[in-house]
Amino acid sequence: MNTSATKTSTVTADGRGSSVPEADYLALLDRVTSWVQGPGEEWSGRIEATGTVPDDLWKQLREEGFLSLAAPRDLGGTGLSFVQWMGLMEVFSRSHASVRMIVHVLNGTWRAMNPFADEAQRQRFVLPAVAGETVVAFTLTEPANGSGADITSSVRRDGDTYYLSGRKHLITFGVRCDYWLLFARLEGSTGRDGTVALLVDRNTPGVQVEDTSATMGVRGTDHASLTFTDAPVPVGNRLGAEGDGLAVALGGFLTPSRISVAMSCVGLAQRAQQLAVDYARQRTTFGKPLASRQAIAFSLAENAADIAAAKALTLTAAAAWQAAEPTAAALSSMAKLTAVDMLGRVTDKALQVHGGIGYWQTQPIERVYRDARAQRFEEGTNEIQKAVIAREILGGAAG
Repeated sequence: MNTSATKTSTVTADGRGSSVPEADYLALLDRVTSWVQGPGEEWSGRIEATGTVPDDLWKQLREEGFLSLAAPRDLGGTGLSFVQWMGLMEVFSRSHASVRMIVHVLNGTWRAMNPFADEAQRQRFVLPAVAGETVVAFTLTEPANGSGADITSSVRRDGDTYYLSGRKHLITFGVRCDYWLLFARLEGSTGRDGTVALLVDRNTPGVQVEDTSATMGVRGTDHASLTFTDAPVPVGNRLGAEGDGLAVALGGFLTPSRISVAMSCVGLAQRAQQLAVDYARQRTTFGKPLASRQAIAFSLAENAADIAAAKALTLTAAAAWQAAEPTAAALSSMAKLTAVDMLGRVTDKALQVHGGIGYWQTQPIERVYRDARAQRFEEGTNEIQKAVIAREILGGAAG
């Protein structure tokens, strides 16, 4: 991994320009790896057994400093470069999917908030989020719309208060959060110019929260469907100006988050591959190790090449975003598209290597296989990624 030995002189509001010395980074990487392989595995068993993430796990992640890794030092973070952060994300993703989700989300939402926050908002919302003291749930998707300028949740302003009405769904940590970072539009407006970004207190009146956490995989992570009926939100909780809503949602957040999801696919694929390699070495059929069968060996070889290719593209996208290159957005979509498809192939072959026993919940590969499917929906489906890439290569001619 290409990292800088000294901190750069300029750090932007979204953290670009940070880095830590190589020795410090490698020590941190070792500490994260040890945690994932030790306590992380113990937590995985507890989460799968109960279907919930214990409060003690959140507390441990906070005390370890794992919820503050990606932010710059002036916000209370570690000051990692984005490429360095991706190296740690790769390791966290080999753990339980809910561990990965917590670390991914809490190390990312500050990127959306900080560039648009004034100093009072930075003290009230951003710093506590970076410290892991508050949980901010990214709240964009709606049940009857996409996740962009077609949002219909709306606000009407009366003096210093917005009154919010509308629906949101598929909101990760929408049940247990402290604030929803919510995107709506001014009543009567259309397009992105009428959008606003609001930090809505979890205890705001006029909000109905439905727990929709019963998912195929990623057990333990809560999800919510939200209904707002004239819910009052102080104008002082608005990030940026009226009209900046989608800029907050998509501008400095979506591109790095897609790269992080791509690296999450790489890490989980590595876990699946290691499980398959270990099983192939241990399992004997007709007097020979399964690994000696050419069909099995070739499947594992294909997996290794697939993982390496996706990782290389993801690191290329990470470096492009870190350097503020104009190709970063398209590369982030390329990385996520490629890594998601790779993860599907790798986990399928890894499960096949296990044979019938891999279908049983007693086998770690069963959980990995379930969890892998969720990555297709995070930060936009494959179809969305293809649309982003097509616009880039066709210069807008694609529609």
